[in-house]
Amino acid sequence: MDRFERIYQLHHILSERRTPASNRFLQDKLECSDATVKRLVGLMRDHFDAPIVYDRNRNGYYYDTETGAHPYELPGLWFNSEELWGLLTCHTMLRKISPGIFGDQIAQLQNRIEKLLALDQSSAERKLECIKIIPIASRQNVQNPWFAKIAGALFDNQRLDLIYEARSDGHTSERSVSPQNLVYYRDNWYLDAWCHLRNKLRTFALERIKTAIRQEVPAQSVDRQQLEDYFSAAYGIFSGNAEHIAKLKFTPQRARWVADEQWHPKQTGRLHKDGSYELHVPFGDHRELLMDILRHGAEVEILEPAFLRDALIEQIEAMASIYQKN
Repeated sequence: MDRFERIYQLHHILSERRTPASNRFLQDKLECSDATVKRLVGLMRDHFDAPIVYDRNRNGYYYDTETGAHPYELPGLWFNSEELWGLLTCHTMLRKISPGIFGDQIAQLQNRIEKLLALDQSSAERKLECIKIIPIASRQNVQNPWFAKIAGALFDNQRLDLIYEARSDGHTSERSVSPQNLVYYRDNWYLDAWCHLRNKLRTFALERIKTAIRQEVPAQSVDRQQLEDYFSAAYGIFSGNAEHIAKLKFTPQRARWVADEQWHPKQTGRLHKDGSYELHVPFGDHRELLMDILRHGAEVEILEPAFLRDALIEQIEAMASIYQKN
């Protein structure tokens, strides 16, 4: 039993008893020594303002409830030390992958958790230095001024007016959208929303949103299964129907890694007798899939469809032309 569990258990014992609990009784219940019981009582008094009184005549501890209007309760939610470390680690990861997003709120919660962990004489800051997050190709600004407003509108089921600059051609447009999902994908944030301009579901990169104004208008809800079908059927960040199946064959050397990877929720695969691995991946737009295939170089072959093979050959020839000598 760790210190957090003992504090919670001590609170439970004193709350339930109508007579003082002796030190010996508490030692047995908390599975600790006389000195530990006294330290726990001191911690509860000093850190949580617990009204614990020692009755010399009856040789026991009790809660002084007569001076308070209500029975004493431990402040806040309670976790054991492992749960606290897990919660603090999750918040640290969010802070590292998305600097500035909910920064003040996360800092306040982390401070409260670290105070609880300090009761166990652990250095939260030193231990959390062991968690290393390495973002790859993150396009987020250090501070995203619209994230909190977008998340608030999503959680409160309200529409947003956006000014959005498309990355493909730099065109700026005004959009009224009903937020559906916030998506963290490949180290970048995206908003899945019903676009009232296009009257369709669309995905918006958060770093391309120039302004976001929350409307006092209920968002249009979209069935969760419809969202899942639309945004998860195709490959990667691209939405829509998965009209094609890519059949890829990896060499035995690369198969050791690829066989354990998930490229798509509905992928299938099988190992061949020679150790090679055949992966079948649904896709619609082939651009992102092509980039993932290219990173495996000569360790993969596209078996089908033919147009995907042709697209890869075109890329390889264009790459080769860059390095060909005159």
